[in-house]
Amino acid sequence: MLAIGRSKTERGFLFRSLPLGETHPAHAGAVRAVLQRASGPRSIASQLVLLFTLAATLLLFCGLGAFYLIVVRHAFEEDNEFLADRVSALERELSQSGGLDRLTATLRSAPENAVEAYWVRVINPSGNIIAETPQMSDFLPPSVFPSPMAASSPFNPKNYRIGRKLFSLVATSEETDGQPYLLQVAQDRSSDKQFVTQFALVLGGALLLGIVVSAMIAIAVTKRGLWPLQQMTQSLERIDPNHLNERLARATWPRELQPVATAFDEMLARLEDSFTRLSQFSADLAHELRTPISNIRGEAEVTLTRPRTSEDYRNVIESITGECERLSGIVENLLFLAHAEAADRQIEKDIFPARPAIEKIASYYRTIAEERGISIANEGEGDVYADPLLFDRALSNLLDNALRFTSDRGKITIRSQSKDGRTELAVEDTGCGIAPQHLSRIFDRFYRVDSSRSSKGTGLGLALVKSITDLHGGSATATSELNRGTTVTLTFPAQNSSVAENKLPVPL
Repeated sequence: MLAIGRSKTERGFLFRSLPLGETHPAHAGAVRAVLQRASGPRSIASQLVLLFTLAATLLLFCGLGAFYLIVVRHAFEEDNEFLADRVSALERELSQSGGLDRLTATLRSAPENAVEAYWVRVINPSGNIIAETPQMSDFLPPSVFPSPMAASSPFNPKNYRIGRKLFSLVATSEETDGQPYLLQVAQDRSSDKQFVTQFALVLGGALLLGIVVSAMIAIAVTKRGLWPLQQMTQSLERIDPNHLNERLARATWPRELQPVATAFDEMLARLEDSFTRLSQFSADLAHELRTPISNIRGEAEVTLTRPRTSEDYRNVIESITGECERLSGIVENLLFLAHAEAADRQIEKDIFPARPAIEKIASYYRTIAEERGISIANEGEGDVYADPLLFDRALSNLLDNALRFTSDRGKITIRSQSKDGRTELAVEDTGCGIAPQHLSRIFDRFYRVDSSRSSKGTGLGLALVKSITDLHGGSATATSELNRGTTVTLTFPAQNSSVAENKLPVPL
């Protein structure tokens, strides 16, 4: 193939220049292209068309084959019946008085070169031919006939081919005037052979036509059956980040595609929710970062407008340091949340008593609470199976949040108990409470019940708490009543739980 259009010298040089076992680059490229096409994704439509066509071909072949055998067998059985009737008629004629003379006269008077359907020969007991159909000995000598059939044996003629002709041969013995005479009868079945050949060709053509028609039907049926997939593909192609609210589920989909459409809709719902949260998160993050950055820039610009005293510079630097600490806290918390969602490490869990662990954190916050007349009660019981550092951080965030929203002379109660293979830690305050419409969002990042964001904090505390419980395979829930207080409950699975454990670094 490569040497087409080249001279013999060029072709010889081309093939001699290639070392044994190596392939020409053009050949290698062609082979790679073929292999890439062959290894591409399989087509469902092509497989369905092929399977349908193969099944139809098999059915057509079996059906037409059975029809062919039935027709051919019937034709040969019919010819055998005609031949048997002819032989019986000749036997009756020979058995009658003077029948031999009449049959002999009939055979001798037959014209030569006539087209005969039956050929008859009569042989006397001495083995001499008395009479036969003209020219019968030229192609049907007595030796090719079978032995005479017994009266009780089934009628089974012998097939004999000579050239393009096919004959059925029968020999029988019949007594005439007390002498046994041999009767040989041949039937010309060449027309049957032609019929069988032509019939086979007709059925072969019908088979080919049936295969073509079956393939066309298979293509049409497959295209019709896969049309909903094309519609679904077109619907999915129309969906982009600006149209995530579109859904696929509708009653017109076939039952086989309903689960697929439902799965896509659920995925789209999750994507829409993720995009919404991401957009809100970006806006909230920009707002949270803008405030301290604006404060730093504003104080620096005001300070630089004229010379200041050392005390003024110290105050400005302290203020800027505070804003930097706030920025650092936001970044640190966001980094923690990112690690928590990635969950690419395992956390170090341990079993420890709940009451001492709670008291360690509660004693730190009591100093702040006592200034406002707020009491912190420790009612911890049982053991906790968790990472001690992460447990301390979650409890610290809950207490910090409770102190922020509990009015003076209020009360904060910390309870823990082990039951049903898990440990529940609840922090209850007597603060202002949370409206029902906000409860489902308080664990979101940067979410604040106070939309004006006039309160302190970054809106990441409860999000961190939920991430910590998720890392432990637990949960975080909240209940609240306006003007009566809020209770946040954390659940930690017991040690024998099958929940997967994760680990990530804990920011300081």
